[in-house]
Amino acid sequence: MQVPDLKSMTHEQKDALIIELMPLVNALLKRVDELEARLGKDSHNSSKPPSSDGLRRKPKSLRERGKAKVGGQPGHKGNTLKRVGQPEHIEIHPVAPLCDTCGQPIAREDVSISAESRQVIDLPAIRFEVTEHRVEQAQCGCGKVHRAAFPEGVNRPVQYGAQIKAAAVYLTQYLQMPVDRTAQALKEMFGVRMSTGTIQNCINEAAIALTPSVAQIRQALQQAGVVHFDESGVHVAGKLHWLHSASTAVLSWLGAHQKRGKEAMDSHGILPSFTGVAVHDGWAPYTHYECEHALCNAHHLRELIFISETTQQAWAAQIIDLLRQACGEVGRSIDQGAQSLSKKRQRYYRQRSSELIAEGRRLNPQQERTPSGAKQRGKVRQSPAFNLLARLERHADQVWRFTVDHRVPFTNNQAERDIRMPKLKQKVSGCFRSQDGLDAFCTIRSYLATLRKQSRSLFEALAHAFAGNVLSPMPTAE
Repeated sequence: MQVPDLKSMTHEQKDALIIELMPLVNALLKRVDELEARLGKDSHNSSKPPSSDGLRRKPKSLRERGKAKVGGQPGHKGNTLKRVGQPEHIEIHPVAPLCDTCGQPIAREDVSISAESRQVIDLPAIRFEVTEHRVEQAQCGCGKVHRAAFPEGVNRPVQYGAQIKAAAVYLTQYLQMPVDRTAQALKEMFGVRMSTGTIQNCINEAAIALTPSVAQIRQALQQAGVVHFDESGVHVAGKLHWLHSASTAVLSWLGAHQKRGKEAMDSHGILPSFTGVAVHDGWAPYTHYECEHALCNAHHLRELIFISETTQQAWAAQIIDLLRQACGEVGRSIDQGAQSLSKKRQRYYRQRSSELIAEGRRLNPQQERTPSGAKQRGKVRQSPAFNLLARLERHADQVWRFTVDHRVPFTNNQAERDIRMPKLKQKVSGCFRSQDGLDAFCTIRSYLATLRKQSRSLFEALAHAFAGNVLSPMPTAE
């Protein structure tokens, strides 16, 4: 834009120029505000992951500081290293043969074992063992030759056993190690020279063995009262796919699909027949399902912090305080054995929330389409504050469901924790090379994450699976 010759312009022309430039100035100022706000986003005021924060100072946690002192709390058992009653080996260290004061020999009859002892807990030298199986044969007097059968599962002249296969799968699918690094670890620790192709075959074998158990997990989630849902992108052969999760405190399920939305959720088969409470982040495709819904308030807190920092409007900070106050009160209510807050307290939070939302709407009105000669398509873009206020008002029942039903948590952190480790797998090992590889990972990870929540041995479970005895992933009734 060139600067006109202002000296040659009349007052009327200058006024017209100012009026013409004002919309452009306002649009540029709005754009600057948007870009500055985008630069100010990190994990504490948006859904960006902490890894995107770079080397900046770690954002302040959204949790309120507790009243308990730092360190172990009264009644906490702890994990201090303890002595064992029956050590495998006992070493007696002899006393010096001569007295270091007078130089006289020390008589053996005067030697006794001191009451003080010290234990060292360590691993023995680890090396693989080879078991050779042989079978007897005999010829009957009638001429028929009888031969014993090899044990079930011993099918080849040379093969790997269940323990080594379990180690390979545990390292790659649960500890997120790349396949080639796993081969190196097996060689260094156990002396086993296993190729990357063989490790991949072990992964495929485990996925096939565990598929029926993961189907049990999916069926149990369909019948659960409260289930957490989330989804995140994952790359397969350089193309974007989507990882979907469904979980409870004792069950985990992962599924992969090329799509993110309803088509993928329908194919997984959990939400279409689910009748409990679905906890999620408010993504639109979840609303297609007729179950009850609860929204993650951790997302709301981050968005409110962003709005409070960028607009300095008081209502945002006040809603943050209101949500935190309700979360603390619900925690105390649960400790007292209640299933919900009293009707009076529920009405208080809903009414106070409505008042603050009304104040926010007054300060952030809906943007109307600017009059212009050219027709503009699509909806008018609204501010983040307006969109958040609309969601909090439209889905108030879902926002405050945790006060009505204490089975429903304040956040969707359960789902975010479950999907974090698969994201770490991609970060460490890179993208998956095929859809089959991703599906195998989802199957094995679903089974192992479920057992982990139940404090069961993962390595032992994998060894049982390779031995043909898959342990049930269903929690035992206490």
